[in-house]
Amino acid sequence: MDDKRKEDYFNNVFNNIKNNGYHTTAVLEEIDFTPFAYSTGIFKNFKIPELFISGLGPNLSGELIENYVSKFKFSQVPLNRKIQNLSDRFAVYFISLKNSAIAEYALTSVKFYENRNYEYLQLIFPDLNGKFPNEVGYNYDQKVLGDLK
Repeated sequence: MDDKRKEDYFNNVFNNIKNNGYHTTAVLEEIDFTPFAYSTGIFKNFKIPELFISGLGPNLSGELIENYVSKFKFSQVPLNRKIQNLSDRFAVYFISLKNSAIAEYALTSVKFYENRNYEYLQLIFPDLNGKFPNEVGYNYDQKVLGDLK
């Protein structure tokens, strides 16, 4: 990406954070590459961890991030337990991530926060049969970057 495109991209990111409180970055699926999406700005503006989602498309990921902010902003996010009402499609879990685990994925957040503190959670979702990655028979392309208990 040339300097002009980078500048335009980050101007868009900063405008979204200023106007909406956060920006969602989505990296699309390719052959042998799992898509992912993540937020930037939620930790600063809503006092809850940023969110990382692996294995879902940009529209559904964006919807889940929006629902996450609406439901949990300025409150505690429950970790390592099934959440039934974030989406009408399926239950989810939230797990903690170390910043070192997310750094190579969440480049926009790394740039945005620079040397400031921030935190990330990963949203974990079931496969098409309702099984989660820690259950026998799970079958879906979702990279889990933290510890799923």
